Amino acid sequence: MKDYKEIITIEAGKRGGKPTIRGMRISVSDILNWLASGMTIPEILSDFDELTQDDIFAALSYAADRENKIYQIAV
Repeated sequence: MKDYKEIITIEAGKRGGKPTIRGMRISVSDILNWLASGMTIPEILSDFDELTQDDIFAALSYAADRENKIYQIAV
């Protein structure tokens, strides 16, 4: 898998500066919400053919990395 930093982009004028996938209008939080609602990776990929499995894993890696940084600051 690629480093998520090669896939996740943040642009001030896109989705309010939220992290998105390869500059598209699909955000990391969109993917996390779909997974949390019970969608499987194959279902997401079927519904959004512009996404790849690496994009999904990049969103998860980004979220995990961000969570670890928040936890470290709190401790």
